[in-house]
Amino acid sequence: MQNQTTTLAAAGRVLIAVLFLLSGLGKIAAPAMTQGYIASAGLPAPLLGYLIAIVVEGGGGLLLVIGYQTRIVALVLAAFAVAAALAFHHDFADQNQLIHFLKNIAVAGGLLQVAAFGAGSLSLDARRSQPRELTQTSR
Repeated sequence: MQNQTTTLAAAGRVLIAVLFLLSGLGKIAAPAMTQGYIASAGLPAPLLGYLIAIVVEGGGGLLLVIGYQTRIVALVLAAFAVAAALAFHHDFADQNQLIHFLKNIAVAGGLLQVAAFGAGSLSLDARRSQPRELTQTSR
């Protein structure tokens, strides 16, 4: 069961991260369109929002995949997903917007699970903690 749990934790992190990585790449590929969308939502400083989105989605997605600082990254990505849901998907009369809103909230829920339980043993976080554990047990 331990091997299955290890694999499931890593697979879950990768599946969530893919959403952020692809979204970040899409923003990099279409900067003017992305900034226009941010401006159309009434948010200030579209360029700043664009740059923050790229850093959070791209950087956070990569860190989630490799499992580095996973709990903190998961909390940042969860907050970003909720903020994006509230800022961009609040027209519940439009079923597409409602679905995107609920998707963001569900992703945030999954990320809260990652934050609560950590990255699992297939991660840089686990590798970084191993030497400390071995040192503490040998005392």
